[in-house]
Amino acid sequence: MKLIVAIVHADDATDLTKALSHAGYGVTHLKSAGGFLRRQNSTVLAGVPETDVDRVIEIVRARCRARTEQVRPLPPVVEPGEVYMPFPVEVEVGGATVFVLDVERFEKC
Repeated sequence: MKLIVAIVHADDATDLTKALSHAGYGVTHLKSAGGFLRRQNSTVLAGVPETDVDRVIEIVRARCRARTEQVRPLPPVVEPGEVYMPFPVEVEVGGATVFVLDVERFEKC
């Protein structure tokens, strides 16, 4: 048994959760935040047999797409009299970060 932990863009999480459920996998969807942009994302957990890991990762790839967004960087600490002019920066967001972990024991109570 494996535990798949997929950290995905919040906009992709509902579609991914539905696709995994439709494919017969039990999933848990957790709202999370963090990272460079401090934006909301989601963590999707799925316990699957080892033989299904590649299939689940295919579903994640199909449902979680990368995209670009314009963001304003956080202002640095400036000295009195200095002016900080934030210009938008284009960054790539989305996609998925996937971890596959061994499960030593699994019980459904």
